[in-house]
Amino acid sequence: MIESTIIITQTKKWLADVVIGCYFCPFAKKPFKGDSIHYEVTDSSDAESCLRDLLLECQRLDEHPEIETTLLIFPDAYPDFDDYLDLVAMAEDLLIAQDYDGVYQVAGFHPDYRFGDAPVDDPANYTNRSLYPMFHLIREESIDQALASDLDPDSIPEKNVAFARDKGLIYMKVLRDACF
Repeated sequence: MIESTIIITQTKKWLADVVIGCYFCPFAKKPFKGDSIHYEVTDSSDAESCLRDLLLECQRLDEHPEIETTLLIFPDAYPDFDDYLDLVAMAEDLLIAQDYDGVYQVAGFHPDYRFGDAPVDDPANYTNRSLYPMFHLIREESIDQALASDLDPDSIPEKNVAFARDKGLIYMKVLRDACF
């Protein structure tokens, strides 16, 4: 496994240059600038261990209200996107089973992210293509507050897709890959 500090540095660059720089998430800048994102790199590679790590991060958020959000990064796990989607579904079920439904939400990011029927080479996929498989663990309360302040939150995905497609596949790939 690559050293955790390198993975975190790369992930921060991806957040700054891609997620915030392309305005894919208008809510990411505040916790990023405020240093209230916790980055956790794990060497877990099986579902049971990855889900255990997710629960540990829920507990960390429970105990540390100053942490706005967590990125749980799996550099050595789930290289196959379809297998990763199965893990995301298990994570969502686990949050419900552990009474975290309505408290935390899991958003998935993966190097090979692909929207439903989109072709593999659709630049829009880069709106969710991270450097490593990861879970973004978000406080539901923060989502509600952020959405209340945005004039048209439903238009965010549409704007992201349009931006990525306008920039094109090469631009989006180079931008993301420059974060390594």
